Amino acid sequence: MSVTLTRRAFGAAAVVSFAAPFVGRPQAAEPLELRCSLDTAPSHPRNAACRDYLAKLETASGGRIKTKLFESGSLFPDLQVTKALVQGQVEMCCPGNWTLTGFVPDADFVSLPGFYGRPFDVVHKATDGAGGKLVDGMIADKLGAQVLGLWLDLGFDNWYSTKKPIASVADLKGMKLRSPGGVLNSWRIRYFGGIANTTAWPDVPLAMSQGTFDGLITTNESANSSKLVDSGLRHSLQDHQATGLYIPMVSPALWTKLDPELQQTMTKLWADNIAQYRAGSAKAQENGRAEMTKQGVAFVDVPDSELEALRAKMIAEQEKVAAEAHVSPNLIKLVMADVGA
Repeated sequence: MSVTLTRRAFGAAAVVSFAAPFVGRPQAAEPLELRCSLDTAPSHPRNAACRDYLAKLETASGGRIKTKLFESGSLFPDLQVTKALVQGQVEMCCPGNWTLTGFVPDADFVSLPGFYGRPFDVVHKATDGAGGKLVDGMIADKLGAQVLGLWLDLGFDNWYSTKKPIASVADLKGMKLRSPGGVLNSWRIRYFGGIANTTAWPDVPLAMSQGTFDGLITTNESANSSKLVDSGLRHSLQDHQATGLYIPMVSPALWTKLDPELQQTMTKLWADNIAQYRAGSAKAQENGRAEMTKQGVAFVDVPDSELEALRAKMIAEQEKVAAEAHVSPNLIKLVMADVGA
């Protein structure tokens, strides 16, 4: 029996044949969202590094990751951002190592007395070596977060004040000094006779202008980028008392969604650029001091010989203060071996 198709039937069949392939065609996957939260100003070297990294990540991922940078604490201050990361409220952060002490006390080992006045090349021997890797593992174990790679330099922590000139550490006695947080920063303030105050970084300019504290621990670039001269900053004692570093972390919620290729893309991209980012931080610190000098801030540099003498005295209390800060003895052995002490 032969079958004859009418013109109408042929047209209907053609519509079905052309439409059919589209019925089961998969939709393009939505890009994964990556929100990065920082509490420093857009001009800060950490912001510049993360902004560059995120832009490069979007390109390297072929559009599979869509990034957005939140700055100046518009989402979370550093003291809260790690908790937000674990809870999935952000996908990436780069908090100061000192802000992690509530979760991983060992993260602040660079604030130990043995690191007082040390140059960055010595500090990097510890953070890039066995000690830093041990802390990375602790972060992964306790928080489930992925550390992208080597830590980003902030710069040397120094003393800064408003009304009172500080020509030596003896001048710190009796001053109310803002601490960035962490047991070891507060201990150092007390060691030199000061009174520790903790104020979230985004609130520092207003608090300083209102006289909430007499001075603070911070870095040249952080003080400059936050325009603390406008809030009354006038003096600085540069003793390189500790080194601030930022630890780049990705949330467990995002990391587990990434295939091995994308995970490798993220870690390799950070590794390829960290030297550039560290150099940018060092330059920003130099520029910060130069700019504040122009604005009338008086800087006093503690001589290397005095730094060594102060460090020798402080190390005598290292075991005691490390126990107070819950820094593990095993880690102390590793990092002191790395720095040759």
